[in-house]
Amino acid sequence: MMASWSTGEELQSDQDETGAYLIDRDPTYFGPILNFLRHGKLVLDKDMAEEGVLEEAEFYNIGPLIRIIKDRLEEKDYTVTQVPPKHVYRVLQCQEEELTQMVSTMSDGWRFEQLVNIGSTYNYGNEDQTEFLCVVSKELYNSPNGLSSEPSRKVKL
Repeated sequence: MMASWSTGEELQSDQDETGAYLIDRDPTYFGPILNFLRHGKLVLDKDMAEEGVLEEAEFYNIGPLIRIIKDRLEEKDYTVTQVPPKHVYRVLQCQEEELTQMVSTMSDGWRFEQLVNIGSTYNYGNEDQTEFLCVVSKELYNSPNGLSSEPSRKVKL
C-alpha cells in the first residue's frame, strides 16, 4: 500500500494541503507495524492484542508480518489447547491360566500397568489356581466433542 503511494498510483485516501495522506486506522497498532518495517522484527507490549496488529498488517498487506503473527497465534492456540491426557484405569480379575492371553490380546490403546496377586487360590480340576487383579490404563484426550482416545491434530504435532 505504501509502496503504491511512492509510485504515484491513485488510492482511495484523503490528502491534506501538504500532500500528506490520511490513514484512518487505529494508531495503537501502528507502532508495531512501523517497527517491523524498520527492522523486520515483531515487538509487542505484553498487553497488546496480536489480533489487532494482524488486522493492521492485513490492511497494509505486509505478508511477512502476517505470517509471523498467524504463526504466533497458532502457537498460542496450540499451547492453550494442549491439555495433558487423562488416564482411565480398569481393574480386571483373572485366573492365572487366563493371564497371558488377557495381557497379550489387549488393544484399543489399553496397556498393562500392574499385576496384583490377591492371595486367594482355589482348586479347579487337579490344579490349584491363583487369582490376580490386573490393572490396565488408557490415555484419553480432551476434544471439542468430549473425551477421545485419539490425540487432537494439534497434540499430535
